[in-house]
Amino acid sequence: MEWQIILLIFFGSFLLLMVLGLPVAFAFLGVNVIVMYFFWGGASGLQQLAESLFTSIASFTLLPIPLFILMGEVMFRSGQAPQMLEALDMWLGRLPGRLSLLSVAGGTVFATLTGASMASVAMLGSSLVPEMSKRGYKYEMSLGPILGSGGLAIMIPPSNLAVLLGAVGEISVGRILIAIIMPGLVMAATYAAYIIIRVMMRPDLAPAYAVSSVPLSTRIIAFAKYVVPIFFIVFLVTGLIFVGVATPSEAAATGSLGTFILAAIYKKLTWKMVKESVFNTLNMSLMIFLIIAAAYAFSQIIAFSGAGNGLVGFALTAPVSPTVIIIVMLVVSIFLGMFINLSAIIMLTIPLFVPVVKAMGFDPVWFAAAFMITLEMGAISPPFGLSLFVMKGVAGEGVTMMDCYKAVMPFLYCNLFSLAIIVLFPIVTQWLPSLMR
Repeated sequence: MEWQIILLIFFGSFLLLMVLGLPVAFAFLGVNVIVMYFFWGGASGLQQLAESLFTSIASFTLLPIPLFILMGEVMFRSGQAPQMLEALDMWLGRLPGRLSLLSVAGGTVFATLTGASMASVAMLGSSLVPEMSKRGYKYEMSLGPILGSGGLAIMIPPSNLAVLLGAVGEISVGRILIAIIMPGLVMAATYAAYIIIRVMMRPDLAPAYAVSSVPLSTRIIAFAKYVVPIFFIVFLVTGLIFVGVATPSEAAATGSLGTFILAAIYKKLTWKMVKESVFNTLNMSLMIFLIIAAAYAFSQIIAFSGAGNGLVGFALTAPVSPTVIIIVMLVVSIFLGMFINLSAIIMLTIPLFVPVVKAMGFDPVWFAAAFMITLEMGAISPPFGLSLFVMKGVAGEGVTMMDCYKAVMPFLYCNLFSLAIIVLFPIVTQWLPSLMR
């Protein structure tokens, strides 16, 4: 059977199960079972599938995923985020759109503590949207910046999706985690620049209001108490990977320990908080590991069927430049992000895309960083970006899904601008990894 037909059967069956409401992991696993059974010798195919499932998750490389989730759960449930926002707010003064800028600053800092964009959007939305509404902020300057900056949790380490992408694509997880730092900061800077310019052009979008003066000593103390410790956690994760002291798994373990110590210092380390954090970590990790197992089996199907070689051959002989093929891959990812889960996008595309990227001579770490931006866009893209539904839930009465759709569009354009920078100037993603030991 031609490899194109096998891919068509696989993708068609998977999308059908997704439309019927089956969870991503089970839909993917179910299709794997069917394909393995009918195309790889019945029972022997199922035996091969079982061996693949065990091999895929029995890997030390995957350990950062539950540890990163645990980090985010502890920070989120210990209630440290509101104090961090208040400390950052003291330093913004009377900048145009100060609350919008606060959401960008808060989203950037909070992204260093959790790899879950929906948790970041929920925290920022519940903390800032009521105050923004009271100050007369339009949705473009209240919902939009939170949706954009909340998605930075995908782009700035720790990022569960970056670990998943590295595992599925067999790319260095440590180098991906370091490579996505600069793109994440570029995106945050783009958001801030857009907010300032837009508010200067239309002050009614974010009306100015009187801000009480805060003594410098108070600002310094608050910053040292609630923000500086977060930089210590960042060093325990990203810093240790960068200087070559720890592997991603070891750095994730030290980062998790650091969040527990920080919660204890702030007197937030309770048995209830620990129990809820661990339970949610186990729950989310189980689903992610099922996804990884199914993706690994899919990779074997791609290899055995010849689909991978067929697609690579097609890309290499296509009458277009390799850069155009890369752009098409990224556009496909953006399109898929409008409709399906981000983990499903990684499972469906990375086993196909990465061999092509390597065969054409591109840096797979650079491609992974660019691909991560498209995933961030998928999380906030109408009509089914999950962060949009989270925002609708926390924004309060009167906010409709159409309000969320309209508010997020300028920040999707900002993401496209950032993506263009990454594609045109690969050094943005390659510089920090080149300094790693």
